[in-house]
Amino acid sequence: MSLSHYVHTFGQAMKSRYKQRVHKVAIDASFTCPNRDGSIGRGGCTFCNNVSFSPNGRHPADITKQINNGRCVIQKRTGAKKYIAYFQAYTNTYDDIHALKKRYDKALSEPDVIGLAIGTRPDCVPDKVLDLLTSYHDDGYEVWLELGLQSSFDKTLQRVNRGHGYDEYRVAVKAARRRGLQVCTHLILGLPGETRSHMRISLLRTMEQGVDGIKLHPLHVVKGTQLANQWRKNQYRPLEINEYVSTVADLIELTPANIIYHRLTGTASKNILLAPSWCSKKWNVLNAIEAELKQRQTYQGASYGAQVSWLL
Repeated sequence: MSLSHYVHTFGQAMKSRYKQRVHKVAIDASFTCPNRDGSIGRGGCTFCNNVSFSPNGRHPADITKQINNGRCVIQKRTGAKKYIAYFQAYTNTYDDIHALKKRYDKALSEPDVIGLAIGTRPDCVPDKVLDLLTSYHDDGYEVWLELGLQSSFDKTLQRVNRGHGYDEYRVAVKAARRRGLQVCTHLILGLPGETRSHMRISLLRTMEQGVDGIKLHPLHVVKGTQLANQWRKNQYRPLEINEYVSTVADLIELTPANIIYHRLTGTASKNILLAPSWCSKKWNVLNAIEAELKQRQTYQGASYGAQVSWLL
């Protein structure tokens, strides 16, 4: 058995769609964020040190070189020969539309890159951006709009200085879905002040909007953030691994079987990670999630009595 026997994973979905392995290649295209440059705020989210999410740091190589580097690693690890350019670091729709197109086109100029995954904020997807992404979709590319919601509770979003609310997310999803774009929503588990009930409600609210994919992340405490200061003062306690695993299993059961899970955990580099230490060991977490689902004898969509259709 493997995790994909219990969960509709992104890798499995792409293999079914393209009859071969397809992997995302993470790209840092030197974007910034309106919550850092003063347009909305300064300093960013209380948990944000983007080095924890971007392997290229803040001195990124040329996009073509990043793709080539990622390609080499992935081919050795899995043998995949098709890729999705994942614009990951910061807000990857926050620029002039012509500058965006230039970056996206450069990634798609690689013959083995079959699509785009664009990570961004719900308040940074104007019509021009959505229309551009729709044009790639209409040309036959695999296109995903990845929206960082993190929580559906405005009080939580204010607490972490997110700079947007749930309403902006709903508007963005509606506009994207109207154009036929696939939407993947990012949720963070363990945000300050939230309980397991908050996390369940946030997942259910995203389902109500008609999203196609979900990413779950544990909240990392990393160096150089406001959250790190709160943690040092014992004002924030991160989730234990058993709490995270149990919560993820709950959410998987509540997720309709057709939704694609792009990620079930996230890691941070050991040189900047302060807590929780288990966040540095991705496979330990994934194995624990699989073991929890197996022990429960459950699977994605079980709350609805759904069958695991992706295995049929």
